[in-house]
Amino acid sequence: MIFRTARRLFVPSRTLARYMVRMHLSRFFGILIGLTVVLQMLDLLATADDVMAADGATWVSIVSYVSMRAPQLVSQFAPFAALLATLLTLATLNQSSEVTVMKASGLSSHRILLPLGIASLLIGIAHFIFNEAIVTKANADLEYWQENDYAIDLPENDNLAGRTWLREGNSIVLVEAVSQVRNRVVLDKVSIFERDENGRVQAMVKADFAWFQNDAWTLHDVRRFDANTHLLSVTPTVPWAIPTRPDRFLALNVKADQVSFSELWNSMQRIEEEGLSTDRLMASFLQKIAAPASTLLMPLLAAVAAFGVSRAGNLVIRLVFGMALGFSFFVADNFMLAMGEFGVAPPFLAAWAPFFLFLLVGYTVIFYTEEGQPQLRTKNGSQSSETPS
Repeated sequence: MIFRTARRLFVPSRTLARYMVRMHLSRFFGILIGLTVVLQMLDLLATADDVMAADGATWVSIVSYVSMRAPQLVSQFAPFAALLATLLTLATLNQSSEVTVMKASGLSSHRILLPLGIASLLIGIAHFIFNEAIVTKANADLEYWQENDYAIDLPENDNLAGRTWLREGNSIVLVEAVSQVRNRVVLDKVSIFERDENGRVQAMVKADFAWFQNDAWTLHDVRRFDANTHLLSVTPTVPWAIPTRPDRFLALNVKADQVSFSELWNSMQRIEEEGLSTDRLMASFLQKIAAPASTLLMPLLAAVAAFGVSRAGNLVIRLVFGMALGFSFFVADNFMLAMGEFGVAPPFLAAWAPFFLFLLVGYTVIFYTEEGQPQLRTKNGSQSSETPS
């Protein structure tokens, strides 16, 4: 009984809620599919020649590229599609005077927007799950394939990481790439700078690669230059007595867009144990939640298409203004994320400041276009509000 009363307080009509949610979701998926198809075709025009340039490439290579690239496009443009779908839904309701009927029945602006908020919440949850289950793996696979010039029959490569710096005792270690091929961790282009107690370089060791096997590291194709004797020695293989485990290399330079939410958190914990800063990764970690949550803002930013007094302009101007608000949010969000990844802005501020800022902007727009309408005085001194369009 209490649940039913609360439900009627916020959603007085389930029929109306289902109608608006169905209208919004149908437009969202239609716009998202259309955007993805057009952008994928444009992307193929730019990259198809490179994909087919690999030895033995066939139409299967094009299909493989699309299967890796399309999830990225879907994830990237899902908030844009939500914005356009919300604007189109509210504009349709406004143009057919359905918003006027809703307000005449006693519904406030918030209760009219609530079904769209429910639809946006469903989209945001689906967006987060889609990113975790599909997009992260597609990002890793596509980057690995691109780095190998779209070669066919590549071995499976998991947990690819980029350049990694490591201090172990008096030595400084530089690894150009860290990868895991099946059950073996491989370090590509290893440079070791051996230093004395005063920090002066005594020798420099370079190896084409190193791998971890039988609980020990082995350097391959090793060149060692002694700074004191100026002698250069070349050795096919050298045991590498370093206590660092493979998971430490994989965690030190993890790529946030290529690992899941939980894997990124575990990597950050390992990095903190090393005494290193995790601010750059924390910004990306919070963005994994903030990006899908941005869909919840779209009904507020697009509300100008549904509410407003007659003299505020025609529907086209309201649509343009709603799109301007939405795109301003995306610009601010990308800018703050870049600031967070470069360490200029605190991680929480970088991920969530645009969300809360435009949440305030959205409510301000509703207040001034609908709730805060100017009151008109009649000749007898009484106040009356102007009828909304």
